[in-house]
Amino acid sequence: MQNKVVGQTLSSGYQIGVRRTLDLSVEEAWNLITSPQGVLLWLGEVTSDVTFEKGHQFHTKPGISGEVRTVNKFQNIRLTWKLANWDKPSTLQIRTIAKGSDRTTISFHQENLSGAEIREELKILWEDVLDRLKKMIEQAP
Repeated sequence: MQNKVVGQTLSSGYQIGVRRTLDLSVEEAWNLITSPQGVLLWLGEVTSDVTFEKGHQFHTKPGISGEVRTVNKFQNIRLTWKLANWDKPSTLQIRTIAKGSDRTTISFHQENLSGAEIREELKILWEDVLDRLKKMIEQAP
């Protein structure tokens, strides 16, 4: 019997998923994730506006690049996500999942990661993003 490594899959390398349920409608959560302030939280400072349309490419000042692959409004965004020093891109999916009319789970799932170390780094990153989104919501007027 083979030892299973946490976060490793047979088909897509290493992966990480984090999620948090917040006091927002799915529409409010979607609008937050896709707003300039939301994009700044989860993607970083972009060199030009990010358009959530299939085929749109983006670059950030911290050195992340990628391409929007799928957008299903109020449901999910799927895109490639690559740090400048990576050989190949990973796939990032952000989902908004309604939990009734006034609560929504926001999920970040990233796959095709090269190893356990980067998986751990991204786990910390996405947990921090969700913490900061929660604080943003709590501090909103």
